[in-house]
Amino acid sequence: MPNEADRTRLKPRHVSLVAIPDAVVSTLSGVFDVMNAFSVLPPGLTEAQPFEVQIVGLEAGPLILASQVPITVQRSIDDLDATDIIIVPSILLGPGGWRKGRYPQLVEWVRRMHDRGALLCSACSGIFLLAETGLFDGAEATVHFGYASAFSAAFPHVSIHPERVLVVSGRREELISSGASMTWHDLVLYLISRHMGASAAQTIARFFALQWHQDGLAPYIVFEGRNDHGDTAIQVAQDWVATRFSVANPLEEMTRRAGLTERTFKRRFTRATGVSPMAYVQRLRIEDAKRRLETTDISVDEISWQVGYEEPAFFRRLFKRITGLAPGVYRRRFRIPDYARSTSKD
Repeated sequence: MPNEADRTRLKPRHVSLVAIPDAVVSTLSGVFDVMNAFSVLPPGLTEAQPFEVQIVGLEAGPLILASQVPITVQRSIDDLDATDIIIVPSILLGPGGWRKGRYPQLVEWVRRMHDRGALLCSACSGIFLLAETGLFDGAEATVHFGYASAFSAAFPHVSIHPERVLVVSGRREELISSGASMTWHDLVLYLISRHMGASAAQTIARFFALQWHQDGLAPYIVFEGRNDHGDTAIQVAQDWVATRFSVANPLEEMTRRAGLTERTFKRRFTRATGVSPMAYVQRLRIEDAKRRLETTDISVDEISWQVGYEEPAFFRRLFKRITGLAPGVYRRRFRIPDYARSTSKD
């Protein structure tokens, strides 16, 4: 990690914020604004602008992003022989997923800048582009949990952890990835803390009301059971339990409907869905409990009974193990505010 003298050097670090047609404007503009904010903050935080942020791309000039918003690429990568930090913002994956090999010139430039000492950073799905360099092979990273399966299929040599907010890996701690959507807050705050100190990062967090996602991303992940396995018997059981998970002993009925012995059913269910039948039922129950905590004032004990648990203590332990939060904490964090509920049409 950099020492205090390095943090206060006068020369600003050059930040290359990569713009490609797939990029999401909100992440790109958010990172750009926050890292350029020191000029408008109260005096005394820093003696000089710590970062020089430029939007870079294959060509300088106008570019239409994924949301059809036009931006201006300030500098071509052909004109950049060195940069300190490369950030690839969130990208929008279409129905066909990420298609490799579309940006060979950009991928090669990232490799070259890494060889010259640059940090490589991704926000959310930006890791797809960085992973094409091969520099993350054998390393750990994170990505939006909705893209985790697609990423693992495309880049099997990268150890992906979608439940983690920020992952810092590499020999020089130079491979940095942030998880779902708004965790670019954590990425930017980390970079500020790394180069300027924790006090500067906290000042920025307060100024912009940015969130440190200190509880991880497990509370945000919505469980969706796999149904692309092609096992008809298991699919029958999944379809039945999707709306009847709260009944007593659902596994017995799932096995009967699948027309299999209990041992065979458990083996085939786990192979098809990636989780055991019991874990599958538990995840369905917890997802239903999460929605009830978000939208109602029903007590935790009552919700426990409604989703299929007679012992509230067991439900509370299971809920925390799966989501990382106790039910009461989850409700305070994710409950729809009164001002929103009063106008809701649901």
